[in-house]
Amino acid sequence: MLIALHDSDDTNFPNLALMKIAAWHRQQGHEVVWYAPDEAAQYDQVFSSKVFSWTPEDSSLPPWAVKSGTGYGIFNTLPDAVEHICPDYSIYRHVHERRNSRRKRPEPEYSLGFITRGCSNNCSWCIVPRKEGEVRAHADVEEFCRHRHVVLLDNNVLAHDHGIAQIEKMARLGLRVDFNQGLDARRIDGPIARRLASLGWFRPLRLACDQKGQMPVVERAVNLLRAAGARPKEYFCYVLVTDVDEAYERTMFLRGLGLAPFAQAYRDFTNDTAPTIKQRLYCRWVNHKALFKSILWPDYWEQERTRRGLAA
Repeated sequence: MLIALHDSDDTNFPNLALMKIAAWHRQQGHEVVWYAPDEAAQYDQVFSSKVFSWTPEDSSLPPWAVKSGTGYGIFNTLPDAVEHICPDYSIYRHVHERRNSRRKRPEPEYSLGFITRGCSNNCSWCIVPRKEGEVRAHADVEEFCRHRHVVLLDNNVLAHDHGIAQIEKMARLGLRVDFNQGLDARRIDGPIARRLASLGWFRPLRLACDQKGQMPVVERAVNLLRAAGARPKEYFCYVLVTDVDEAYERTMFLRGLGLAPFAQAYRDFTNDTAPTIKQRLYCRWVNHKALFKSILWPDYWEQERTRRGLAA
């Protein structure tokens, strides 16, 4: 069989589901290639995965292609035999055509996976509880780990005993980690801070401050982590942006703690709520470090508002 993979989002981040599908089909002796529109008639099956709802549909996909992922609004899961296979990290080693462009996609130098799935927080802006349900144990890190560096995609790893046990195991194995979706600051107490401090980090330690009420919780967590000796490359904090003035208050608070804020404008699950121009400019100001360090938001907003002829 000839199997074609289609990474709809085409970002610099590898698609975990496609790497698992590739691994399973190659295990069956099938040939696996990247999808090319002009070769669609040759394929026995096409698998398309889309993470983000705002990624445009690819009109070149055949009607019989198997589509899945949050971006398509399809929440089906992989069969266990595929879900619990070690991903084929080599599929991103190639130069391939996608949407009329050529991009070199290097094989990731880190392993990627989940040790827990789900989240019990039920935040109104988050799709995870609706998609995955309550937090639960999912896998042992050695199931998917083939590198010294590991990126974990868990949404609330600290909310389950299995997650804590796996953190201890990763420390024993000497792995360097990145909790890519962030850690819940509310669950970081003294013992948890010490476990996290025992880990090696190859990317920032990520937290989130999505509401004003989380500010003291984040401050406490950071103080505990620093006291325990956690030494990530950087303390990084996601900032959900709905009301810009309120987000600015949180951002400046985080800046005062020595954290690196990263602003994300609110989008709903169906993409009906597009970020406003003010929200987009705010995110640009926060995330463009040269701007963030050289000008305050009120001055930047006034400058851009005047230049673009926007209402106050």
